[in-house]
Amino acid sequence: MPENPSPLPVPMRRLPVAIGAVVGGVLIGALGIYGLGLKRGGGGDAACAAAVDLAKKIAPLAHGEVAAVTMASVPLRLPDLTFEDAAGQPKKLSDWRGKTVLLNLWATWCVPCRKEMPALDELQGKLGGKDFEVVAVNIDTRDPDKPKNFLKDANLTRLAYFTDQKAKSFQDLKAIGRALGMPTSVLVDAQGCEIGTIAGPAEWASDDAQKLIRAAVKPAAAGF
Repeated sequence: MPENPSPLPVPMRRLPVAIGAVVGGVLIGALGIYGLGLKRGGGGDAACAAAVDLAKKIAPLAHGEVAAVTMASVPLRLPDLTFEDAAGQPKKLSDWRGKTVLLNLWATWCVPCRKEMPALDELQGKLGGKDFEVVAVNIDTRDPDKPKNFLKDANLTRLAYFTDQKAKSFQDLKAIGRALGMPTSVLVDAQGCEIGTIAGPAEWASDDAQKLIRAAVKPAAAGF
């Protein structure tokens, strides 16, 4: 047998037709899968269409200190992330249904995370209440006292303490393309749908951030 057998004798004029058929089949299949996602809720949840509309309306406010926020362009319901509170009681993201949430994942080994925490604490102090909350989840996987001591030493008292020592919440967000590094923050509407996401820190106590958050919580009051 020759070392390099020649390819099968397919007429060249038929090759473009065959390639076109294959590509067309792939595209049709992909569209079919996306359609199923819209119906069944996966990455494209039709029930989250309102969050995308809101994201488009308030997108002009994603500038200055929050310019790195990527506003939602497809309807996405976040996974129902699970973690624990300071008393070790189980919590999940759906516990905040009815509130707009700024979900933040942080760790003490992450320098930008530590620098960002005072601004998140201040944001919670200024806007936290019945309509909005900062939910900051620590994902340190070793010493459970280290993140608690960090918050105490920094006098960050307005943020509730939540922990995920298995870092599963990060993996769950990574699986849907919403966690590429640390810190990661997702602005989530009252139905658990993505409004915007940012990979990296932001000055959350700034006027820019507060205007964006206020518009997300009460768009009509903000003129949207």
